Amino acid sequence: MFRLSYRLTWAKIRDAMCLAVPVKIVSIDGDQAETEIAGVKRRVSIVLTPEAKIGDYVLLHTGYAISVLDQAEAEETLKLLEEIASLSEIH
Repeated sequence: MFRLSYRLTWAKIRDAMCLAVPVKIVSIDGDQAETEIAGVKRRVSIVLTPEAKIGDYVLLHTGYAISVLDQAEAEETLKLLEEIASLSEIH
């Protein structure tokens, strides 16, 4: 019974989880910014982060920059994401 309850709880948590990734702002045009991650560029909204400027790292979620990150934090997060990706290639 505990195992079933655990699985149901985990499924609810898993389905509710979202992923936000750090991206670097390379240009800004109004409330839109062109960002880059691993050579891929995307236009995103910075309406929620009006303080963001060119060269900043922002946390990107569903097309919106939701917070500005310091460079060290962004780089550490990107490093961890690369490690996770490399582990999934092995298995």
